[in-house]
Amino acid sequence: MATIAPDGQLPAGPSSGFIAVNLIVCSVLWGSSYLFIKLMTGEVPALAIAASRGLLGGATLALWSLARGHSPLPRRGEILPWIVLGTTNGWLPNVLVSYALIELSSGPAAMIQAASPLITALAAHLAFAEERLTGRRLGGILLGFAGVALLIGPRLFEGGGTAFSLVAMFGSALSYAAANLYVRTLPAAAGNPARLALGQQMFSGAIATTLALAVLGPVAFRPFGGHLPAMLALGVFATAIPVVAFMRLIRAAGPTRAAMTGYLVPTVAVVLGVIVLHERLALHQLLGGCIILTGVFMVTMAPRRTGAA
Repeated sequence: MATIAPDGQLPAGPSSGFIAVNLIVCSVLWGSSYLFIKLMTGEVPALAIAASRGLLGGATLALWSLARGHSPLPRRGEILPWIVLGTTNGWLPNVLVSYALIELSSGPAAMIQAASPLITALAAHLAFAEERLTGRRLGGILLGFAGVALLIGPRLFEGGGTAFSLVAMFGSALSYAAANLYVRTLPAAAGNPARLALGQQMFSGAIATTLALAVLGPVAFRPFGGHLPAMLALGVFATAIPVVAFMRLIRAAGPTRAAMTGYLVPTVAVVLGVIVLHERLALHQLLGGCIILTGVFMVTMAPRRTGAA
């Protein structure tokens, strides 16, 4: 059944422009995160990367909150959502991705994570009436999956990928999907996008830092001396900014459409990997990216069902 606004009218859905702009912002900035992580892997431990990413992202959002006259401290009812999102959308997938990129090239790693929108869409279909899969949206998801398969299949194991790295990347996809669905269930009082982004990063950084110090000790953070530009870019531009845009998108457009960033991120990661890291881009990868973009358009621009399925 559709949700009714207080005035008795059906709430207006987000515009196509709103969806497109937020998808682009999230995808480009998150796609660049693979590049920044890859520049540090092999020298900086995965736990230390996750810890510093969360701390920098949290500090940036806390300063932004203070500049707007709001306290960055959690309010009643916010602590649990902040902890859950700090784990499922924060330190856990950050650690898994950082670990996987030790073995995998940035492009293939991002492509594996593109399974997250598929998981999210199918779970949302079962959980939310307004997220039922219409024929067009199902076709877009299937088309996007075909593009992902085309990208991953022929050269999945390039870059020395191991079974553990593949499991880690798939685990990150599951974690992100769980976070997407959890955000949709939050009440309005605990679901302010800016507050969710702030709390997520604060707890992500705090938990990852605690784990890094407990497991590796202070020595884990020493290698950052030679990687400060990459770390700052990862924490601020590839974390703090896109997470705010993503929270706005998921609250306004639903988890299925918001999760479509998982289709676009691999394309950005592949392009940056080729240009900056000199990773190889085959014809099938370019074709797969075009197919994915077509699937994204079909899903994000298709109207949602407003009645019960």
